Amino acid sequence: MTNGGSRGRAPRTVLEQKIWERGETLAEFVEYAERFAHQVGERGTLSERNLKRLMAGRAADGSPGGTPRVATSRLLERLFGTSIQELLSPPGATSDALYAEGEQELRRMLSVARRVDTSILALIHSQLDAIRRIDRQLGAPVVREEVEAKIRQVNILLSFSLTPGTRDQLAAIRAELGTLAGWQALDLGNLLGSWRQYESAKAAINETSHFEFKAHTAAEQAFVLVDLGNADAADELLSTTRTVAEKNAGHLLRAWLAAAHGEVLAARGNRSASLRAFDRAIRLMPTDTAAASGPYVMLDEIHLARWRGHALSRVGDPEAAGVLRKALSGLDQSFTRAEASLRVDLAAALVVQNERESAEQQVTKARALAQDIGSVRQNRRISRLDEQIKRP
Repeated sequence: MTNGGSRGRAPRTVLEQKIWERGETLAEFVEYAERFAHQVGERGTLSERNLKRLMAGRAADGSPGGTPRVATSRLLERLFGTSIQELLSPPGATSDALYAEGEQELRRMLSVARRVDTSILALIHSQLDAIRRIDRQLGAPVVREEVEAKIRQVNILLSFSLTPGTRDQLAAIRAELGTLAGWQALDLGNLLGSWRQYESAKAAINETSHFEFKAHTAAEQAFVLVDLGNADAADELLSTTRTVAEKNAGHLLRAWLAAAHGEVLAARGNRSASLRAFDRAIRLMPTDTAAASGPYVMLDEIHLARWRGHALSRVGDPEAAGVLRKALSGLDQSFTRAEASLRVDLAAALVVQNERESAEQQVTKARALAQDIGSVRQNRRISRLDEQIKRP
């Protein structure tokens, strides 16, 4: 079907009109949409069959076509810079009708947002905790879409909330969802997608009164820079963040920031400064980490030991293997991604000690875990380590 194939009639929807104006066949437009989606990171898809139904405004049986999936709607909106409601409406729809429809929708969403109370906020928090548990044990591919759906939900509520206290809490939740999505994207090997998730989290943080969420997001984003090979910039980012946090954050977050900085310093090859940062983390870490408020951080003696072991392994320190073995023996088995990373670190430490057979055993276990949870990041580390083990 060409754009002129049905010019004997008027376009049935604004979408059909806009596609006709492009002068492309449906196949050409679908191909363009696929390229566009890939370039901008949209997950929506289009087929010629689906596009024909949307252009007609009706299903094959003549019933109203309805609204397409959220991802498809978002893709079309970004392609044409027009709302999905307008794209699916007749080209001759009056501005008054569109205004009335928009006014009604605005009133509805403001009403929905007003009903967000402490019980709803607590429920969203509990859902986020459950998502975190699934993510750490089963991996990002299992729960990534749920995280994205939750982000859209909280974005809507935040956009229409007028109560300052509620907006503050919704923004904090949105920031936490963004950091989780950012870490998932990093684990899936999507550095650009990860960076964008952290940027969206920072935008939400501007709605909150809590500095700690900003510090937490900045620190996690630093690891995107490390994976990009820019540990110097990551060091600068964490140094600045820690300086400000000394006066504005609680002990648990400051301990977590110190440990994160220790990892980054190790990535730069600065062993002494790295170990000083970990020593600082030990001194700062409170006895009761569960009582701490602020952003979600997982920090206890075991996690601190595995991070320190990672840093020691990075700089080729002979103490690394012992520290990592101790951390591995105490690690909660629900932390599958953490265990995969720990075993890669241990294998690297064993290679330095020329214990290649033991290193291969750790790599085998790490590979199985990484494949189970779909960790592109760990699989890449394993591939590089394989090359080291095989060197004569």
